[in-house]
Amino acid sequence: MREHIYNQNPIGVFDSGIGGLTVVREIRKKLPNESIIYFGDTARVPYGTKSRETIIKFAREDIKFLLTHNVKIIVSACFSVSSNALPNLVSEFDIPIIGMISPGVEAVKGKSYKSIGVIGTQATIESGMFEKKLKESLGTVRIHSRTCPLFVPLAEEGWNRGRVPHLVAEEYLSPLVKKGIAALILGCTHYPILYSVIKKVIGNEVDIIEPGKVVANMIKDFLRENCMESQGNGSLKIFLSDIPRGFTSVAKNFLGHPVEDIHLALSE
Repeated sequence: MREHIYNQNPIGVFDSGIGGLTVVREIRKKLPNESIIYFGDTARVPYGTKSRETIIKFAREDIKFLLTHNVKIIVSACFSVSSNALPNLVSEFDIPIIGMISPGVEAVKGKSYKSIGVIGTQATIESGMFEKKLKESLGTVRIHSRTCPLFVPLAEEGWNRGRVPHLVAEEYLSPLVKKGIAALILGCTHYPILYSVIKKVIGNEVDIIEPGKVVANMIKDFLRENCMESQGNGSLKIFLSDIPRGFTSVAKNFLGHPVEDIHLALSE
């Protein structure tokens, strides 16, 4: 029997801003023994409106920062990076990198959905990556995609209930409901904060797919299969390229608990 070797190095997670903390929340639920280094590029957010070349450049720099902390696996929690840059990053760096597109696709495998909605940033939707990967996996499924730019500021302001977010959600999602979607993939890390209002608009008959929950399971399986699990109590250390005003209250909303270990990541 092979001896199990534990790996105490942390998991690295990066995002263009703070939305990736919803992914961190799911990882901590499933892997409480794992420590996490989170990097949010808050000085240059958003990535979703930038060119593919710029997204690749920024993501490369984000990964290089995480590597200075000896991480054992990296999660690109940014859907814009995952849909525009992941193949470049995987080929360039000698470390496992998990994006957010494959978890979304994995979540609908084996389902009989004939029509799926995808919502995300401009960069994610325009890349067509979700549509491509879903059709490769599911065949003749119909994909209906839509950008929802106002969901991000609503989530960060904590406006996840009430008349205003409901009206915005109706504007974005009603056309998808009319298309007869059976499932809706939340293609942005901010969107789980608005789960309740999204569910109210699309109805109980439409399944909501949260890739962040799936990626946590994928990491758990990968670490176990490769004998890379940690022991003890996991910790969370947050690095930001700029510390926005009111960050601690927003982070608490995204993580579900207060944060204290916050650092400014100064560029060289």
